[in-house]
Amino acid sequence: MIPRERCEYSAIVDRPPLSLPGGARVVVWSVVNLEFWDISRPMARQVLPAPTGQLLLPDVPNWTWHEYGMRVGVWRFFELFARLGVRPTLSINARVCEEYGRVASAAREAGWEFMGHAWEQMPIHRVEDQVQMIGRSLDTLGRFAGARPIGWLGPGLTETEQTPDLLAAAGIKYIGDWVYDDEPTQIRTAHGPLITLPYTVELNDIPMMLVQHHESAYFTQRCIDGFERLYREGAERAKIMAIAIHPYISGQPHRIKYLEAVYDHINRYAGVLHWNGVQILEWYLSAGAKG
Repeated sequence: MIPRERCEYSAIVDRPPLSLPGGARVVVWSVVNLEFWDISRPMARQVLPAPTGQLLLPDVPNWTWHEYGMRVGVWRFFELFARLGVRPTLSINARVCEEYGRVASAAREAGWEFMGHAWEQMPIHRVEDQVQMIGRSLDTLGRFAGARPIGWLGPGLTETEQTPDLLAAAGIKYIGDWVYDDEPTQIRTAHGPLITLPYTVELNDIPMMLVQHHESAYFTQRCIDGFERLYREGAERAKIMAIAIHPYISGQPHRIKYLEAVYDHINRYAGVLHWNGVQILEWYLSAGAKG
């Protein structure tokens, strides 16, 4: 099925408003992305194009740029979220558990939710056997984290027309690839409904820093602007705000203070909940909502 066949158009103003417990207005869904980049293939992102304009392998400068995030940048994230008492969702390539066990173990010990993010960082469209890859990823994460993930985010939000069906068959309950709403929604699959959670390509450090090439301080401004609008609207209906970060980007020493400033601002407001994906899913299902 193509996306339109999985769900009808639904205007948010035509739905009954959702309510959060305790009169809260906004759920902040923090998503940390941890990836494995295979140096034998083109890198998932480039900070430094090849001098000749031609792709060269191995791509040492861009591979080591990502490696900085796993060696240094991610520990700034651990310090930040420990200070805040926030347990993010961890969007993680399953191969990270084998190649960067020290990092994955720290996330497990901190109580972060593990969300499937494929086996390694490559577009789903390039995976020869999706069924095998999904099963291997979820099995590996389940053994490592002690619980099989029920959430999934495609690398680069990639899906084929079959991916939602395959994910539902594998036991996935929610996905973050559909960035089309402020609320969770349901989509059809061959194995029952799948819930979409409002992930983001707008409050995401890849588009902002690497694609649009904004200066670091703009991340803080855009996140604050988005939060303040959602907080205002949250007086009438619950809103979810995702923040998506990568340690090789927001974990850089010249950017981390701008991420810290986002949370410092948000936490000045009453009625804000910091939930992971499972908590958002459980709240939405308990509300019996359709979207």
